[in-house]
Amino acid sequence: MNIVVCIKQVPDTAEVRINPETNTLVREGVPSIINPYDMHAIEAGLQIREKAGGKVTVITMGPPQAESALRDAISMGANEAVLLTDRAFAGSDTWATSYTLAKAVEKLGADIVICGKQAIDGDTAQVGPEMAEFLDIPHISYVRRTEAIEANSIRVQRLMDEGYDVVESSLPVLLTVVKELNEPRLPSLKGKMAARKAEIRKWSSSDLGADADKIGLKGSPTQVKNIFAPEAKKDRKMLEGTIEEQVGALVRELGSLKCA
Repeated sequence: MNIVVCIKQVPDTAEVRINPETNTLVREGVPSIINPYDMHAIEAGLQIREKAGGKVTVITMGPPQAESALRDAISMGANEAVLLTDRAFAGSDTWATSYTLAKAVEKLGADIVICGKQAIDGDTAQVGPEMAEFLDIPHISYVRRTEAIEANSIRVQRLMDEGYDVVESSLPVLLTVVKELNEPRLPSLKGKMAARKAEIRKWSSSDLGADADKIGLKGSPTQVKNIFAPEAKKDRKMLEGTIEEQVGALVRELGSLKCA
């Protein structure tokens, strides 16, 4: 079983800052982490490998420093890692990012591709499904449990608003996973030592055979015009007293808003 897990290195949410002049995220000097949902994707890949055999390859697209995220994935137990890094990838929106990642998956070959449901810095949840379209394979979003894995098929539970659906798909397939699926394991000492020595393959756009008109800013049909932090509202009121007193005060406050 060839399992490919796509991850993204994102700014630590506790440290997000916005440049007031450019209205863009400040990434320089800000701690980075593996996107939390992608941690569950890594764990899902490792658990599938333990059940069905094979190997887990982790890929990410980003600047050279994103290599640290790949080493963290190897320390958890991933077999291999590939960094897609090229100045030509800069400015990619979700469409261009999905195309680039799909080209890497095509080169690697995969029975199962796993992504976190979304990245916490963009929150679009678009990259996984778009990759599946580029790869022309089925995809199942919001996977909350894996029920069965066969040589040519997989059956999972897909999280819905009022419960879950049981979905079966042939392979290859792309899955996007939610945090309810598992609890990511901690890296072992052996894993950390292996991660330090591991060779991280680095692929550029030419290595992927990517169309220059479909990558980076040039290949992005959408662009972020600006980003800003919402102004903090100051009309806050603290309700004090016992729980009964607080509930009564809240009801009166809501009543006054309704009348207004």
